[in-house]
Amino acid sequence: MNQFKPFDEEEKKCKKKNKSVMCDVKNCSYHDGEHYCTAQQIAVGPSYATSCTDTVCATFRPKSI
Repeated sequence: MNQFKPFDEEEKKCKKKNKSVMCDVKNCSYHDGEHYCTAQQIAVGPSYATSCTDTVCATFRPKSI
């Protein structure tokens, strides 16, 4: 379940790199075009994960084409 509001144009104007969160998902709206996430906060789950392969970024939003 995603608890974040959808990515909108106003948010796009004030995107800042979060240098503590690296990301390689270039088709995400929060990807800075290099290696970082620009979301103000991220959510990773699910709570029952037992390894890194079990986790997902719930903040992911597909980039508009």
